[in-house]
Amino acid sequence: MLRITQNLGQTDEPAQDTLTLTFELRQKGRLRAVSDGGVELGLFLERGKVLMNGDRLVSECGRVFEVRVGVEPVITAHAPDWPGFARACYHLGNRHVTLEIGERWLRFAPDHVLEHLAEHLGLRLERESAPFNPESGAYHGLGGHHHDH
Repeated sequence: MLRITQNLGQTDEPAQDTLTLTFELRQKGRLRAVSDGGVELGLFLERGKVLMNGDRLVSECGRVFEVRVGVEPVITAHAPDWPGFARACYHLGNRHVTLEIGERWLRFAPDHVLEHLAEHLGLRLERESAPFNPESGAYHGLGGHHHDH
């Protein structure tokens, strides 16, 4: 098993293989996985950092792997207009839901309570399998979440 110990982030470093992971797995700093080329991997990376599509990971022996976002079950909620979209973002965001945001559409993990809320807000739901790239959050990279204003 190759040990992955470094994330180079978004670089042009040529990759010898790819590693496709769902959002849940891209959040883990410690993980056993198999590359798309069949190589057994152990990830030993910084905790708390989500792997992004295109990140380059380096094994202890110098082999480079490119992260790819895997397809997974998601709910894509389409808003009929911009006010409805803003309202949905507010209400779902107020619940600290992990969301991917597009042009008048939101994507989240399947959850019957959230689906009911989205329908109640007038969104049209589409249950599908798609890549899930949620927003990283307002406090990502700012040294923590503080309320002392």
